[in-house]
Amino acid sequence: MGTEIRPLDGVRVLELGNYVAAPTAGRILGDFGAEVIKVERPKTGDELRNWRLYGGDTSMLYRTVNRNKKSITLDLRTEAGRGIVLDLVKRCDVLLENFRPGMLEKWGLGPEVLNAANPDLVITRISAYGQTGPLAQRPGFAAVAEAVGGLRELVGDPDRPPVRVGVSIGDSIAGIYAAFGTVMALFQRERVERVPLEQRIIDVALNESILSVMESLVPDYLAYGINRERVGGRMEGIAPSNAYPTSDGFSIIIGGNGDAIFQRYMQVIERPDLAEDPELRDNAGRWRNRERLDASIAEWTRLRTRDEALKILEDAAIPCGPIYTAADIVADEQYRARNMIQPFAVDVGEPEPRQVGFTGIVPVIGGQSLPIRNVGPDLGEHTREVLSGLLGLSEAEIDALEAK
Repeated sequence: MGTEIRPLDGVRVLELGNYVAAPTAGRILGDFGAEVIKVERPKTGDELRNWRLYGGDTSMLYRTVNRNKKSITLDLRTEAGRGIVLDLVKRCDVLLENFRPGMLEKWGLGPEVLNAANPDLVITRISAYGQTGPLAQRPGFAAVAEAVGGLRELVGDPDRPPVRVGVSIGDSIAGIYAAFGTVMALFQRERVERVPLEQRIIDVALNESILSVMESLVPDYLAYGINRERVGGRMEGIAPSNAYPTSDGFSIIIGGNGDAIFQRYMQVIERPDLAEDPELRDNAGRWRNRERLDASIAEWTRLRTRDEALKILEDAAIPCGPIYTAADIVADEQYRARNMIQPFAVDVGEPEPRQVGFTGIVPVIGGQSLPIRNVGPDLGEHTREVLSGLLGLSEAEIDALEAK
């Protein structure tokens, strides 16, 4: 462990991001070997350090999203801080940021300036609505992007207002796209002698990232005049697929919507009459009869415990699974076999550090998750290391910079 060859070894990233979106992109790049230097504000750092903080001075959310990075503190509002950014840019392959469009330019760090410092630099920018268009200057967090991108309208029950999923899914999806776009630009840079600046600017919008995973939402509307609606635990047009209660107070997910699977499924729940019903032979017919089907399935699951129901369904090759809590995930042998929960000693505000498991690296290479090198660092933990080792600043020069 720890000697693995990672695909992005040798790539250096300067992250100016805050919150979740850009730091997620930086995390993914760091997971696969890139050296990610995260620039944070002096004294306060990334605001994520205080989000869901239950003890200590740095949240597990920050430790997770900013793993495999180095933290340095610079004040980008000062000429000295901006000068160091440009010096670092000369030694980096990627600059990653998620400020409101125009902020880098306001600081004198726009793409043309960065390009003059490093004509091979990939500049990955994440914002609410992108760098161009009539809404480009409008601020927005993932909650707004999830609404504008079409996701929020589909989450929840039809007789209640839309709800939000329990994680910052918009930021995370945008971060994944940003990481992919960055690697794509790095790949192009290896194949083309000189890539024009405009092709080295990766422009990721939160709302577009959500829209891109909305499947046929827009084509269905334009082709058929269909406005998709919330359907609770179901997926519109697909049946039977839902959560069903068990006798011991749990619920399980069962996806029996494939034509051949449906036949086996109905035999398992002792309803051969439904398997033989011509109205239910295709998905369209099953969707029309979704209430009847879900009621029949629930009658069967309510008579069995979660484990009993899952065992019967699994033996019949019916896609199914429990609804896991964090405790279930930690205890799961499949996650454990693939090194998906990795322990680190972390300060949680107690007299001694606690062993805390962190989610492993996805996708898997070589059969198991690559090992996490370090969890999110303390604020400014690597300032002296980076400024002296990479830029050659003396201790006196770093002291003078910190004093300013």
